[in-house]
Amino acid sequence: MKHKVLQYGKLMPSLEKQLAETFDWHRLVDETDPKAFVAARGREYVGLATAGFADAALIEALPALKVISSFGVGVDKIDLHAAAQRGIPVGNTPDVLNDCVADLALGLIIDVARGIGASERYLRAGSWPRGAYPLQRKVSGKKLGIVGLGRIGHVIAKRALAFDMDIRYHNRRPVVDTSIAHEPSLVELARWCDFLVVIVPGGAATRHLVNDAVLDALGTKGYLINVSRGSVVDEAALVRALKERRIGGAGLDVFENEPQVPAELMGLDNVVLVPHIGSATVETRGAMAQRVFDNLKSYFDTGKLISRAT
Repeated sequence: MKHKVLQYGKLMPSLEKQLAETFDWHRLVDETDPKAFVAARGREYVGLATAGFADAALIEALPALKVISSFGVGVDKIDLHAAAQRGIPVGNTPDVLNDCVADLALGLIIDVARGIGASERYLRAGSWPRGAYPLQRKVSGKKLGIVGLGRIGHVIAKRALAFDMDIRYHNRRPVVDTSIAHEPSLVELARWCDFLVVIVPGGAATRHLVNDAVLDALGTKGYLINVSRGSVVDEAALVRALKERRIGGAGLDVFENEPQVPAELMGLDNVVLVPHIGSATVETRGAMAQRVFDNLKSYFDTGKLISRAT
């Protein structure tokens, strides 16, 4: 018999094909009344493949559930406490997306500092014949602060070294086996650096970690780059800081209420906005999809996940 796996949310077609071929698989999104379906048949499913969501109500409605495999690194929208109480392991997709997220972080740094997107709009608007585009800021040799020196943070640091950047980081606890200087105070890190890159997990522990105090410390010479979760930055405070030109600028891949983006950000040329594309390459999304499948297959074959969030 094939293990019964329920899918929450839409996943890549290649992954859905694998799930359909290997398991007794069902997409909840195809149900007219998903809640009624789960109430009636939830007890049948032992596996959950999800696009990053599983609240306590869903977990409770699946009494036979043995494993959750999630697409993405972040598990802040999965009720880990509810899963742990039932002894349900939660798999995610770390490491395979490190390079692409780090690449985007550096791309946002270069774009917001050099005004690549803004100057292109200037050119396309026909403004160049009327005068040169204003001078921007150099990237090489500047000071980089990394908030969260984890897997992706280390890859960002590696790339930054090629730009001859001086690097420091802020974590709750110092990282062992690194030569990068640890700054215990996030405010002091912001005051020191030219670019502050945020790459920490979302959730209650990091909500609004970047607040007015951090932005004020970053100052008019500093740029904020967020490639983590929108909840980590106090978005209202950031909007004010950008509008009032109290910081140099920002590069944002994530937002508090995605896919909704504050209208006030849209008209500002000191902020680069992209729609959560950190891992959005063919190669990386394919690897993430494969990890979701491999986590499920490994659990049912061996009782262990390849990459376990908790």
